[in-house]
Amino acid sequence: MTDFKTVGLVARVANDQVRESLLRLETFLSGEGVALIFEIGTAEILGREVRQCADLSFLGGDCDLVIAVGGDGNILSTARAVAPFGVPILGINRGKLGFLADVSPDDIEICLGAVLTGDYTTEEHFLLEGEVKGQSEVPCALNEVVVHSASMPKMLEMELYINDDYVFTQNSDGLIVSSPTGSTAYALSAGGPIMHPSLNAIALVPMFPHSLSSRPLVVPADDEIRIVIGHASGVDATVSFDSHQEFNIAAGDSLVIRKKQERLLLVHPPGHSFYGICRSKLDWATSSISR
Repeated sequence: MTDFKTVGLVARVANDQVRESLLRLETFLSGEGVALIFEIGTAEILGREVRQCADLSFLGGDCDLVIAVGGDGNILSTARAVAPFGVPILGINRGKLGFLADVSPDDIEICLGAVLTGDYTTEEHFLLEGEVKGQSEVPCALNEVVVHSASMPKMLEMELYINDDYVFTQNSDGLIVSSPTGSTAYALSAGGPIMHPSLNAIALVPMFPHSLSSRPLVVPADDEIRIVIGHASGVDATVSFDSHQEFNIAAGDSLVIRKKQERLLLVHPPGHSFYGICRSKLDWATSSISR
């Protein structure tokens, strides 16, 4: 008996490769007696009527597992919608890097077969949420929250506080507030540290700071981060959540960032290794003197 009796399928990109994987998933899972619920846009990608459909915002309430077909961007949007339900996600990689969507399309039946029999691991990832002045909603991000100048390429003045303790005033193009999950995304390209997903930490990575002594800072994830936009530069700011939701912040306003209470659960098939993913995706050296 499988733990996953009802599975939701989610895809964002309508191309032949994604359609092929969706059809293979449908055939295999239906043959295993698993009930399927298609996200509405995913049903449209297949170009046919599907009896059981659900909006992404409600998909997690009806499923034991959600399978996201595509790249890591699909995982990000799916995670923000599904995490509050506590439903795990498994990713089929039809994108480029695939740090999160780590199942190869060629291994769908092998990996899903193992998962359905209970041969899998789960990995917790925390999300970040932010309070933006003037916004009623509290947006969240799996990878990162980015504060940058609303009128590029002007430099932005920011004050940083951790648990109301003043840290510094910085002039830069912006600041990346990254979870461990996001440490291999935008923060990595800005010179931030790579963090294991299990770490309870947040990386603060300056973007082109006007100071040679400004370096990435890693803080406990349970701390409250407050960023105040300065008046000196006369520049407003934009805050972006996973490059998906954006809001403007005026000079003098504050952005408060905290760890979100709900966690994302990622399902990995047998043999998953974070360091193996790093070796593969980041082109690390693969020789070992101990072999």
